[in-house]
Amino acid sequence: MTQLFMFEKPLGMRDTLPELYEAKGKVRSKMESEIKQWGYQFIETPTLEYYETVGTASAILDQKLFKLLDQQGHTLVLRPEMTTPIARVAASKLLKEDLPIRLAYSANVYRAQQREGGRPAEFEQIGGECIGDHTISADGEGIALMISALKKAGLKNFRISVGHIGFVKEFFLQILGTEERAESLTKYLFEKNYVGYRNHINQLALSSIDKQRLLDFLKLRGGIEMIEFAHSLVENEKGKEALNQLMQLWEIIVDYQLESRVKFDLTLVSHMSYYTGILYEVYAERVGFPIGSGGRYDLLLEKFGKSTGATGFAIRIDRLLEALGKLESNDPIHCIIFSAERRKEAYQIAREKREDGIKVVLQDISGVKNMDAYTNQYYDLTFLVGKAGKEPVR
Repeated sequence: MTQLFMFEKPLGMRDTLPELYEAKGKVRSKMESEIKQWGYQFIETPTLEYYETVGTASAILDQKLFKLLDQQGHTLVLRPEMTTPIARVAASKLLKEDLPIRLAYSANVYRAQQREGGRPAEFEQIGGECIGDHTISADGEGIALMISALKKAGLKNFRISVGHIGFVKEFFLQILGTEERAESLTKYLFEKNYVGYRNHINQLALSSIDKQRLLDFLKLRGGIEMIEFAHSLVENEKGKEALNQLMQLWEIIVDYQLESRVKFDLTLVSHMSYYTGILYEVYAERVGFPIGSGGRYDLLLEKFGKSTGATGFAIRIDRLLEALGKLESNDPIHCIIFSAERRKEAYQIAREKREDGIKVVLQDISGVKNMDAYTNQYYDLTFLVGKAGKEPVR
């Protein structure tokens, strides 16, 4: 091992130290419990998948995939997200009778990063997928469940931005005419480069009316009134149908009594190219990126030979922890410091305390060099040193 790499980690990889590990465990446990309460069943998929199946079907860019070869020469990938592996499982093993199924997961995913990016290449997601249901009710359930899970995790100040990728595509196509020109403009939305978006429109060979409609498109953020405004901008039937779906979704959100959490953003697009309809992102204080996202992906399962509706969401635990800020301290740990002649007694006391649900550390006194520094770590102390009845107890 060279000195250069002795303490280094691969680009984007992070160590999880005890305090953060405990915090992640508590948050994950609360959300898992809530997701189960909604009838979702947790599953696991392999960390490694075949590139030709999950790798190519995934919405993650090829250059962000971690690839390796197995002994037979097949190209494998570390799973870059969880929706595609779950779609594979559902299509191959679970959708035998075409009944809606609700699946959930909590797992690490892997995406290669550029050196100057500073983003994690490995992070944990928790989420749910409703597969086999075409209804807007399923989209509403996904949003409601995500909100409920975040609240159970302790998050208070957050909002959901909801859009429809079908509306964006149809609106751009009706004005620009080709998918290539529409995709060029969509890129500015994904990057949230609204200055670039406006400059690009000014350079297009369009009528002043069409240019104004494209500029007015950026105003489509707010409450339910934005849907009516959007109707005045779009002309084709597919675009209007997308807006009708958002109207249905709003009625469902109102029935869940969650309208204060949800706003429309009809400029919303996603790097996940498999989304086909309603999509959404979660934003919270202290975090500059979405802490979660979701949407409808009806065409994804066709890549695995099954035609059916599907919608789901994912929450990034690392960003959620950032949004939560300082969490409550870990459960207190009792420390018993003992000498050799009191070892058996110390073991007995520790066993009794652990049976009562108390966390206990046993420490041989001969293994401690700096007693003050060591004991300052613990909530409570017991010294069992020397003959019984002679030791100080704190």
